[in-house]
Amino acid sequence: MGVLVRRAGRGSVAEAFFAGSALATMMVSAPVATAAAEEATVVLPPVSVQEKSAEDSYKQKTASSPKFTAPLLDTPRSVTIIPEIVIQQSGATSLTDVLRTTPGITLGSGEGGNPVGDRPFIRGFDAMTDTFVDGVRDTGSQSREVFNLESVEVSKGPGSSYTGRGSAGGSLNLVSKTPKANDFGGASVTFGTDDTKRLTTDLNKTVTDTIAVRLNAMAHDADVAGRDEVTVSRWGLAPSITFGLGRPLRATLSYYHLSTDDMPDYGLPYNQATGKPVDVDRDTFYGLTTRDFRETTADTGTAQFEYDILQNLTVRNTTRYSRSTNDYIVTNPDDSAGNVAKGYVWRSPKTRDSINRTLVNQTDLYGTTNTGFLAHSFSAGAEFSREKTYNNPYAFTPAITRATNCNVTAGAASNYNCTTLANPNPDDPWNGTISKSPNFTRTRVESASAYVFDTVTITPQWSINLGVRYDDYDVKAETQATGNNPLRNKSNFWNYQTGIVYKPVSNGSIYVNYGTSSNPSGTDAGEGTQSVALNNKDLDPEDIKSYELGTKWELFQNKLMLTAAIFRNEKTNARVSTSTDSTLSQELIGEQRVDGVELSASGSITEQWHVFGGYTYLDAEIVDDGPTASNDGKRFPNTPRHSFNLWSTYDVTKDVTLGGGATYFSRRYGNPANTLYVPSFWRFDAMASYQVAENVGLRLNVLNLTNERYYDKPYTTHFATVAPGRSATLTASFNF
Repeated sequence: MGVLVRRAGRGSVAEAFFAGSALATMMVSAPVATAAAEEATVVLPPVSVQEKSAEDSYKQKTASSPKFTAPLLDTPRSVTIIPEIVIQQSGATSLTDVLRTTPGITLGSGEGGNPVGDRPFIRGFDAMTDTFVDGVRDTGSQSREVFNLESVEVSKGPGSSYTGRGSAGGSLNLVSKTPKANDFGGASVTFGTDDTKRLTTDLNKTVTDTIAVRLNAMAHDADVAGRDEVTVSRWGLAPSITFGLGRPLRATLSYYHLSTDDMPDYGLPYNQATGKPVDVDRDTFYGLTTRDFRETTADTGTAQFEYDILQNLTVRNTTRYSRSTNDYIVTNPDDSAGNVAKGYVWRSPKTRDSINRTLVNQTDLYGTTNTGFLAHSFSAGAEFSREKTYNNPYAFTPAITRATNCNVTAGAASNYNCTTLANPNPDDPWNGTISKSPNFTRTRVESASAYVFDTVTITPQWSINLGVRYDDYDVKAETQATGNNPLRNKSNFWNYQTGIVYKPVSNGSIYVNYGTSSNPSGTDAGEGTQSVALNNKDLDPEDIKSYELGTKWELFQNKLMLTAAIFRNEKTNARVSTSTDSTLSQELIGEQRVDGVELSASGSITEQWHVFGGYTYLDAEIVDDGPTASNDGKRFPNTPRHSFNLWSTYDVTKDVTLGGGATYFSRRYGNPANTLYVPSFWRFDAMASYQVAENVGLRLNVLNLTNERYYDKPYTTHFATVAPGRSATLTASFNF
């Protein structure tokens, strides 16, 4: 019988949650520095931690990374910080939910690698490998949670000077919760439609005046609205401890664990005749519950040491080891063999069982100083990392090959690998056997980099922002076919950041910016895919350039920030195929260009009225797709011309808050030929909260208020995933 023995079943979340409460710590050597007790020329303002009111916390003033050497008002690039209060009020429970509040970002899928996990596109470019946690690259195929997040920082535009390889359209930085110098505790319990159950806790305790511990935990179990067979189940734990609070020498040790156990969903196939997803019932599910599953884990240990050498000079060393797994069998409702036109679908299985291990050490030296009449806010650092990924997918007996005649063999004759378009049965008794495939992929990425940033203040009105980074990058990919002769791409590259800021008044700035990124072959190796191949292993990195003109203004007593920017991102040496057989040859002769406009607002219009959101226009064009393609002049896949997001709340009384959100995406194409697409849509959300008592609050969220049927992840050729329908949750929060 083809019964797959699963390592964790749905319904075991609570047991796993309580059984998994273990603290792992990592000891590393801290850098040793001696400080001269001398008066600093420029004093770095002290950092204090305090509770924020809603009107303050909607608008963030600074980014967490020391690489951003100026406040956001004076930073010459588009940076959006999604604060914790917006994450909570909007009812977000995953990174995917969080990114819905920010324009210019779409979500993607794929056949393999990370099919239903986090794959954001920023300004038209895939940013799957450009996600960072507390400034350190977070590799591996994951579906990230929010229970341990203070904020999400979105840096837009090419930024390899900040992050290294990739970052063609931008990057994400997830800021974790850490111990604080005051005691507090909180918990929340959520129940909702679609069998939703969620529990979170956040406990902070000072052990002494200089030592504090913090524990964040989460258990979540739910179905997906409008997709009857799709389920999500996960639990997480994040303990941390800080030594030396308020002292010159500080150390924070933290551990993060997340386990998921889901029924994956590839949505609906395209109708090649109309170009849109097929017109069937919203809850039509082509997977097989007797075969499909997805289980992931993420374990991360971090040790961070900081030392204030002088009042205005600090050194920070971060060491992180992470291990993540991604194990799944998922059904792709394949339409490439012409079955959909006949009213049938081939259930094409995609599989993966991968392990990713990463070790990173990063050192930053940052502070302020003067040279003559020039004031400097600077940051310099070095980073060393090693990433290893091993993927060994599954094989099926009997072998499953692409079916072109599902109209003849549907049902038992095909072992239920063929089914009807309109009425598939997810519980069909598929009875093949599953084993590990002899094919495997093993990748290793090693990198070393050094970087320097400086904001030079010339006068109160004029400043210059400079940044440079050098990366040495080495990737090796090995398969069963290559044996002991792995494919390798070794390259080194420089990237730059230059911006000029003019402040006509203290609360407004106008800037111009130029930045670059480098995208070497094998950039996505950390996701377990072998992008290093015979046809690209000797190619130099792709180069991406960005030009941006923008302005930022703080209004209403500096409680509201408004920003506007026009920009161009261009890649003039894109990798393209030069043969009709795409596996034979590639050259760096393609060209891609994105021209855009972005507007955003964050903060408070009045003490009661808070807003967060914006609008993005993207003219994303494939200028030259190479000599064998006919996509010149077509739009980027998965890139809407117009996108709009707004989250807004109003404090009716000191205890009652009403709010809501609106999201709009125009048409997005699924393929470079622009023959397949998902239609435009509007989505609306609503929220109401009531502070029952000083330490007890209630919040009602209704998501997708109008039950709009839309598609959140269009994929080339095959399918588009269906976004959740209308759902409602009630959350009770307790503070103590």
